[in-house]
Amino acid sequence: MMRSLPATLSLFLLLLGLAPPSRPQSPGTTKLRLVGPGSRPEEGRLEVLHQGQWGTVCDDDFALQEATVACRQLGFEAALTWAHSAKYGQGEGPIWLDNVHCAGTESSLDQCGSNGWGVSDCSHSEDVGVVCHPQRQRGLSEKVSNALGPQGQRLEEVRLKPILASTRRRSPVTEGAVEVKYEGHWRQVCDQSWTMNNSRVVCGMLGFPSELPANSHYYRKVWNLKMKDPKYRLKSLTNKNSFWIHRVNCLGTEPHMANCQVQVAPAQGKLHPACPGGMHAVVSCVAGPRFRPPKVKPRRKEPWAEEPKVRLRSGAQVGEGRVEVLMNRQWGTVCDHRWNLISASVVCRQLGFGSAREALFGAQLGQGLGPIHLSEVRCRGHERTLSDCVTLKGSQNGCQHENDAAVRCNVPDMGFQNQVRLAGGRSPEEGVVEVQVEVNGVQRWGSVCSDHWGLTEAMVACRQLGLGFANHAIKDTWYWQGTPGAGEVVMSGVRCAGTELALQQCQRHGPVHCSHGTGRFSAGVSCTDSAPDLVMNARLVQETAYLEDRPLSLLYCAHEENCLSQSADRMDWPYGHRRLLRFSTQIHNLGRADFRPKTGRHSWIWHQCHRHYHSIEVFTHYDLLTLNGSKVAEGHKASFCLEDTNCPTGLQRRYACANFGEQGVTVGCWDTYRHDIDCQWVDITDVGPGDYIFQVVVNPKYEVAESDFSNNMMRCRCKYDGHRVWLHNCHTGDSYPADAEHSLEQEQRLRNNLI
Repeated sequence: MMRSLPATLSLFLLLLGLAPPSRPQSPGTTKLRLVGPGSRPEEGRLEVLHQGQWGTVCDDDFALQEATVACRQLGFEAALTWAHSAKYGQGEGPIWLDNVHCAGTESSLDQCGSNGWGVSDCSHSEDVGVVCHPQRQRGLSEKVSNALGPQGQRLEEVRLKPILASTRRRSPVTEGAVEVKYEGHWRQVCDQSWTMNNSRVVCGMLGFPSELPANSHYYRKVWNLKMKDPKYRLKSLTNKNSFWIHRVNCLGTEPHMANCQVQVAPAQGKLHPACPGGMHAVVSCVAGPRFRPPKVKPRRKEPWAEEPKVRLRSGAQVGEGRVEVLMNRQWGTVCDHRWNLISASVVCRQLGFGSAREALFGAQLGQGLGPIHLSEVRCRGHERTLSDCVTLKGSQNGCQHENDAAVRCNVPDMGFQNQVRLAGGRSPEEGVVEVQVEVNGVQRWGSVCSDHWGLTEAMVACRQLGLGFANHAIKDTWYWQGTPGAGEVVMSGVRCAGTELALQQCQRHGPVHCSHGTGRFSAGVSCTDSAPDLVMNARLVQETAYLEDRPLSLLYCAHEENCLSQSADRMDWPYGHRRLLRFSTQIHNLGRADFRPKTGRHSWIWHQCHRHYHSIEVFTHYDLLTLNGSKVAEGHKASFCLEDTNCPTGLQRRYACANFGEQGVTVGCWDTYRHDIDCQWVDITDVGPGDYIFQVVVNPKYEVAESDFSNNMMRCRCKYDGHRVWLHNCHTGDSYPADAEHSLEQEQRLRNNLI
């Protein structure tokens, strides 16, 4: 069959370095998808979106370099092969591209040469397919903004305009008339043909998980009164088509209204009025439990009312994080194969947020530990929970934790970000914390007393500011000049659990009482958009534990560094021994920033006996507890050598202690403390036989900021018969559901032996 551009001529032109015959579109504007039978997301019939319609690509001259460009554009690392003659079934609609020629280095298919859009002499029996490498490119995600066509990109925002006095006083606003910002101007949406599916999409965009029917009869009465009242000018405004969005038709699964069928004006043009006889569409949304006033109860049973079987970890903002699911009483991650906005939205709504604004691939919000429970999640969009979706087991297709899926959800605007600010810092991410609170019935700005100010409180402040994680909690801020007139302390005794949305939600003094007064001791913060996350390898601790009776003659240095129980002080040195529970530890940095000591090398402490520097005086606590939490033996480990012991393939070790080198743990790497080094033990000489809890806490004093402190504790059940020891059921503090573990506050009490 003759083709419009013979392969030999195409090759000749490319060898000469001449420009390809035509460019279908400006770079980066085409959208691709893979379609066809089978369940694997990385293979299928290649289809292209052009002029709002999906079409196929002809297999003429299509080869590996063209498949490589297509796979990279789809978010995969490379192409494995391509398939001709409609192997994945014949498509429908136009054949958009024929005789595609790529060099293999293009970032998108529209940068390659072709005959031009729709110029083809092929039939659908020649539709080309591609098989991509299943590994996703790092740093990619599916965003709502990327999924919108030219029409959708003009639909910028959606909001609810409260009509009734009762709804105006609520924060967040959950009920009102729907307004859409179209090409820079706010328009009202016509209520004709408005459905609950439309309401679901609007509520999801605004951060609400579900919707309720609004009292349309009452709103119609209010509308009619305003139409008759000349001072409102409503009647004259509604006669203009620029006042309206004429029609909206959603399925209810869309992450954004612009993905719905939206008709801005009547099809007949300006001569026909938009929304004849209609009024503005009214939507009533249900806020998730974190965003409701304490006294408001849900009207119906909701999926987030029970203990959730899904959670988000390591996110810098509320409503974002790595997706983890609870299966077989253990938390595990979700593989990013087939992960998309629809499945991510099911997770968001299940957790009490709105729809997803971004579905992230490639462990962009940190890698998890433990099992990968799910892969190839396929939700339709109306499921109440992720467990209702079709999935595969994570072990079925070779997923690794570098494929952990994550999500960013839409959350309601609570107005908290306008009630806090930073002043005096060298950058917008640091400064004195100033808050707005009500003083004698008047809203006033002022500072926060630094008594009890710590990383937990600083984390809440940074989250409220929208600046991510806390890097430092600063108690002495004399070198930062606050805002004039806002120096008075208006908040003191602040104690946060760490989950609050704003400092105003934390516990604090009624009447302000600050022992330091105002000025230099106002609270300050330094924020960062990424943070480390240290997690103990529980399995290694369990596998390496053993007992040793160590002679006192070998324990002088350990005694000097307080690594033995107090009874060692009363022994007849160097005669006798101590019974030690020894073990190895491997501490992974699963966060998105390197873990570094709080202080620089100039502040490290030299220990003459062991002849090394301590960069963190107490890096880990080792404790043996009774089953009710009483401490019977303890130990601690100073960070004398914080380094990259090992890194996975492809990552370079950056930190080493040799020659007074820089200390730290690189993202993705781990630091190993072997069982045979000093202080890597708990002294159990004075402990009798019995059943105990063995506990390890990393970074126990929160000296260095992390993205997630809930996984810093590891616990094992311990059985000691006086001669041998067994550790079993070792797990990190957040590996099991809430009913099997203490809350963070109770864990803190256990650490301090207050029970």
